[in-house]
Amino acid sequence: MKKALVIIAAVMCMAVTASAQSKALGVRLGYGGEVSYQHYMGGDNFLEADLGWFSNGFYVSGIYDFVLASEGNFNFYAGPGAQLGATTGEEGEFAIGICGQLGMEYNFNLPIQLSLDWRPGFNFIGGAFGWQSFALGIRYRF
Repeated sequence: MKKALVIIAAVMCMAVTASAQSKALGVRLGYGGEVSYQHYMGGDNFLEADLGWFSNGFYVSGIYDFVLASEGNFNFYAGPGAQLGATTGEEGEFAIGICGQLGMEYNFNLPIQLSLDWRPGFNFIGGAFGWQSFALGIRYRF
């Protein structure tokens, strides 16, 4: 019985800690469009997961960002990640690669966040190096 209570208390503490971490959900617009989710991992670092689409396909990216500097409500960040993608049509291809991200974000006093970043990538399968241009992100923080 004591073990069960300790386990229940530990699970509840982990749930409270996980829900106390900042999160953000929104869109990232650039080369195509993306649904973007950020989860702060404690401290300043965060994990970003994006589901994107462009004219003839889609991709999924996951990036671990390190906050390099903060000044007031501004954060400057960079990080490595991985991506998977596929194109549709006659020449449908599957792509697997790595990517990086370099950017800055501004957190308003409201639960709104704006970001501007650049995400280059290199596909090992199904493509080559891609610059993927700059993107503007608009997210709701909760």
